[in-house]
Amino acid sequence: MRIAVDAFGGDNAPDEVIKGAVQAVAEYGVEVVLTGDEQTIKSRFEALKLPMTNISIVNADGVIQIEDDPMEIRKAKKDCSMGKAFQLVVNGEADAFVSAGSTAALVTGGTLLVGRIKGVKRPALAPIIPSINSKYILLDGGANTEVRPEMLQQFAILGSVYMEKVMGIPSPRVGLLNIGTEDEKGRDLEREARELLSETSAINFIGNTEAREVPMGACDVIVTDGFTGNIYLKTVEGMGKFMKKSLKNIFFRNIGTKIGAVFTMNGIKSLSRQMDYKEVGGSPLLGTAKPVIKAHGSSDAKAFKNAIRQAKEFIENNVIEEMTESLKTLKEEKPVKEN
Repeated sequence: MRIAVDAFGGDNAPDEVIKGAVQAVAEYGVEVVLTGDEQTIKSRFEALKLPMTNISIVNADGVIQIEDDPMEIRKAKKDCSMGKAFQLVVNGEADAFVSAGSTAALVTGGTLLVGRIKGVKRPALAPIIPSINSKYILLDGGANTEVRPEMLQQFAILGSVYMEKVMGIPSPRVGLLNIGTEDEKGRDLEREARELLSETSAINFIGNTEAREVPMGACDVIVTDGFTGNIYLKTVEGMGKFMKKSLKNIFFRNIGTKIGAVFTMNGIKSLSRQMDYKEVGGSPLLGTAKPVIKAHGSSDAKAFKNAIRQAKEFIENNVIEEMTESLKTLKEEKPVKEN
């Protein structure tokens, strides 16, 4: 199994990418192909004194930046570190793709270069977020700011398959993010999507779900448009940082609170691990013909290692094939409009 990894994507590239790749090879038995400036990568391996066992390098020219037009990944910057990694997957020289680079370029490349699963209208960015007792997946986290009801229906199927096959949750509960639980709540988008979802046999739809209930474990898959989803995601991230900083201020206020912190440290560490994105790895772009994983821009070695693990599990559990089969049920139940 070969995983193509953009060695120059993210704030901490290439060192943290390299360290994460070495750890992933040792722990998961995969082969990693790093794309980027070959001389720089080799020199960093030497400086870090790390082995290159089961790690190869494909030379690339430059990096696509966040401010660049994402469409450049197809032509002007097709030979950059991200572009080369995509080419490896497209040409069958790698089984999956991992990058912490530009999200817009990754979505563009995943959609237009790697391509979509047959029948998928648009792939969705799907961050995995901790809840009170488990985790849930959000679709869409920002790839598609405007969607149609049938796209939300597809998102629900894609998310359900991922949560069942990769996260091990049987019959994942699917909720539609809305301003209330009543059937008539929401815009035309939500009302029409609710009708479609309630008729979809491939999912376990539980109805409209309010945002405040999702972190409390109300569902395993939450679907919405990318604009709303991205706002929701960043609010959750912000509240996580707020709570972490607030707890730190409370426990280090005086000698008494510091003593209290000693007795609750195990619980604090457990909560911190649960909220740490590094434990998950990255956000899959669901709906592409081969696995595409978007690692967080500030990923360290641990995050990259786990992003590679995600890619491995994606392949091992035949997620693409399972999604393809589940999507076929839509045509059997009720044909949807083509693009």
